[in-house]
Amino acid sequence: MTDVIIKLEGITRDYMMGAEQVRALRGVDLEIRRNEYVAIMGPSGSGKSTIMNMLGCLDTPSAGRYWLNGHEVSRMKDDDLARIRNREIGFVFQTFNLLPRASALANVELPLVYAGISGRDRRRRAETALHRVGLGERMHHKPNELSGGQRQRVAIARALVNEPSILLADEPTGNLDSTTSEEIMRVFGALHAQGQTVVLVTHEPEIATHAHRVVVLRDGRVDSDRATPPRATGVAA
Repeated sequence: MTDVIIKLEGITRDYMMGAEQVRALRGVDLEIRRNEYVAIMGPSGSGKSTIMNMLGCLDTPSAGRYWLNGHEVSRMKDDDLARIRNREIGFVFQTFNLLPRASALANVELPLVYAGISGRDRRRRAETALHRVGLGERMHHKPNELSGGQRQRVAIARALVNEPSILLADEPTGNLDSTTSEEIMRVFGALHAQGQTVVLVTHEPEIATHAHRVVVLRDGRVDSDRATPPRATGVAA
């Protein structure tokens, strides 16, 4: 099990909506191996948002067990979950969540500030992350001086800066046009080619085709799990 980075075993998640109990996940079993590139899809109400929160250690299961990089996180308390989350997971969201008055470099440095990393090391690691996403020449620009695609690349660099075990992307192209979406997916493809484990949650089939494996949820269960042909990768200029 050494190369299995995510293992879900019989995961259920129930919650109350008013007087009604909602069964968001109904016994999900899933394994993701190191350096896989997996897309998770499903219609509205399928459980894909719930499973994203579960994988990201933002929520805990009602029943079942979850191992992340050898740690059984399903039984952890909030403080321990926060530590695992900060160390093991890089999040990329549909909204870029950048500080508007800070440069790209300062935005990428932010997780390292919280981690107590020294200034010189922080800057070096942030610069490396920005070069990885093709933004080495734009690191001193503020978000309003960058295009939507460049802002999302900054957000990806920020997710990478702690060298996480998995990059977890939730609808990362949702606010982008089709051309820019393709640019961002090439970035993810290049990162995967460099060895990064990528888990992508999306409702768009054309975005999911960039992954090498597509898991489809329906009614809180895994409906299908199939490999997809790899596509060409590379970071757009």
